[in-house]
Amino acid sequence: MRIPTRKKPEVLSPAGNLRGLKTAVDYGADAVYCGGKAFGMRSAPKNLSLEDFEEGSRYAHERGARVYVTCNVLPRNNEIEAMREYIGQLKDTGVDALIVSDIGVMMMARQVAPNLELHVSTQAGVTNYQAANAFYELGARRVVLAREMDLQAVRDIRANIPDDLDIECFVHGAMCMAFSGRCLFSNYLTGRDGNHGECAQPCRWKYSIVEEKRPGQYFPIEQTENGAYLFNSQDMNMLGHLDDLIDSGATSLKIEGRAKSAYYIAAMTNAYKTAVNEYMIQRGFEDADGNILLPFHDRVIRPSDPDYGQGTEDQVMRNADAAFAGVADEGYNTTDAPEPDGMSSHARSTRRKSNTAIEQIETDWKHAAVRPAPHVELPEWLLEETDKVAHRDYSTGFYYPEHKVTQNTDRSAYFRSWLVVGEVLSWSADEGGRVTLMSRNKIEPGQQVEFLLPGERPLAYIVPEDGLRDADGTPVPAINNPAHVFSMPCPHQVPINAAIRSRTKKPTLKAE
Repeated sequence: MRIPTRKKPEVLSPAGNLRGLKTAVDYGADAVYCGGKAFGMRSAPKNLSLEDFEEGSRYAHERGARVYVTCNVLPRNNEIEAMREYIGQLKDTGVDALIVSDIGVMMMARQVAPNLELHVSTQAGVTNYQAANAFYELGARRVVLAREMDLQAVRDIRANIPDDLDIECFVHGAMCMAFSGRCLFSNYLTGRDGNHGECAQPCRWKYSIVEEKRPGQYFPIEQTENGAYLFNSQDMNMLGHLDDLIDSGATSLKIEGRAKSAYYIAAMTNAYKTAVNEYMIQRGFEDADGNILLPFHDRVIRPSDPDYGQGTEDQVMRNADAAFAGVADEGYNTTDAPEPDGMSSHARSTRRKSNTAIEQIETDWKHAAVRPAPHVELPEWLLEETDKVAHRDYSTGFYYPEHKVTQNTDRSAYFRSWLVVGEVLSWSADEGGRVTLMSRNKIEPGQQVEFLLPGERPLAYIVPEDGLRDADGTPVPAINNPAHVFSMPCPHQVPINAAIRSRTKKPTLKAE
């Protein structure tokens, strides 16, 4: 039996394999999205098989979670019948929805798998309510908005679409430099098609300029020794701003990262699920035990509401459209805005080609407002969780035009200040408590580690001075052999598969 659509904000986590799916569910994901061996936008052999989808769906449904399958490539003519057969196979695995971008695939899925929900991928580039409503009429029950949408655009779409059409928004992870990910850069340079899940990420490569008459001489584009990373966008991090996004009508909060580790999935799923729980409590929808006090509803004021357009303007509305055509630059009036770039208003408007005052068509259009509410305060430990996974510089993406996502032109590496040192295999109450673990990195007496616990603050623990043993029970001075079984005293009960992490002695610029 499939799990019905949630009536409150959904935390949607990635999974690149069956273990990742189960990890996401264990750490609180309301839904998991994953790809199969074919027709997904992450082409890798570790994707899920049909048998994995069956097992993963059972595992998720038993715990109240849903499973979505990505079928969002742009198929070629010779792939159509194979896609039809694949969708026919997926419908019998127990999964809950298909994520599609091609309208032909969408129509095919309605015919072949009418019981599966259809979610329109960000690859489709939905940027307005007219497009969202059109997909709704074609059978979609969710649209994944283009990543270049600001918060006001999310509000305006929410106000002008049916309440039972979900809006899914990215909240964390890598940002693609191309328009909604539809990029030919990789295809052109390497022959690996980014629209078939084979992107070589040339936007992350290091570039220098070579002058035609000076072969072999490489000139950095920025004033650095090693060239520049032209298209290397920052990662997104909306953890501290989830209240704005949920208030603005987002019903599903999507964490990017199907190629990421199980630890990354666990840590970010746990962080965002905890933040959503805080939102529900502080907004008065639930109590601390999760009991429902009020039916959840976003705070967007619809055109049908009596107070629509009644002077509820806020900073999000004041900064609306600053990143897009539609208003002259004078409309960008936040006190935090950067100084103008020296161009005249007319010149800047002409450069964007469609937002001079003369070109604007007068309408009675009004932006949708939200009913004001206090900011949801998250505990400091929770906000720190995003720094405990490998990441690039963070930004809030395009949601706030006054704080635009930018590129890192001096590096493409990840920051890593925390390291996974082990994974819990079991815990026993014997000898006052003992944890058996699979080692990943060195653990030594006196070292402070953290156990990542589902739905809770991480458990900080100091490794004891003695009591470390190898798999044979022989005492050892330290745990220093990766991929070996060890045990150590631990009076706190910890769950199986919990990650054990420790701060690195020296932060690095590498992925975990």
